Amino acid sequence: MSKTRGGEMHAFILAGGKGVRLRPYTTNIPKPLVPIGDEYSILEIVMRQLAAQGFTRATIAIGHLGHVIRAYVGDGSQWDITVDYHVEDSPLGTMGPVVRSLDSLPEHFLVMNGDILTDLSFRDLLLGHARSDAPMTIATYDREVKIDFGVLEIEGRHLRAFTEKPTVDHTVSMGVYAISREVLRAYTPGLPFGFDELVLDLLRRGTPPAVHPFKGYWLDIGRPDDYDRANEEFPAVRADLLPDTPAPPVRAGAPGG
Repeated sequence: MSKTRGGEMHAFILAGGKGVRLRPYTTNIPKPLVPIGDEYSILEIVMRQLAAQGFTRATIAIGHLGHVIRAYVGDGSQWDITVDYHVEDSPLGTMGPVVRSLDSLPEHFLVMNGDILTDLSFRDLLLGHARSDAPMTIATYDREVKIDFGVLEIEGRHLRAFTEKPTVDHTVSMGVYAISREVLRAYTPGLPFGFDELVLDLLRRGTPPAVHPFKGYWLDIGRPDDYDRANEEFPAVRADLLPDTPAPPVRAGAPGG
């Protein structure tokens, strides 16, 4: 069984948001449970990945429609992973629920959003972090952002340069982090606390997070366009996301049948 230094492999999954940007899909279904490829919810894909990579425990932070998530996931035994829950009575941000749960977490653990599709090795991220001296390791992705306008460079009242609809390269956070428990002891439980606040504070204190660059498949399902793309791409990436799960049989009369 794979273990980090100081405990078993544990993931803290953030699933308490209202999914406002993904409406109408999330009107009656919490975002982590929206179906992908008519086979699985996002959260089930994540749970299967974690279990296959040696994680033995997961804590799910729930709030909006949390009873639906609890009914769907249960104790996690269907995926051979032990699941417990952190219930948010009011939103605490990305890291607030984690700070409140520190006493139940191992020395090093994973924190991730419950609405992403990726073939990132969560195991490699966590074990690599545990071997480092970093307070936190952020999984990162290089992303091109197309600007749909002509961009002007201005000096005073004169135009210096013009670029028509440029593409800008950014390195972004994937919404998956490995964290050392003791780093979060400095923060007050029960108060709203965001990922951005943690990163800025670590930088201010001279203890910067490490990064874990990734170039595989990653999709943050935050908007209807992202959800439609996920369903469109799922057949092509299914084997990468769930390599140990057989594809469903092709129905008679279906394409390829």
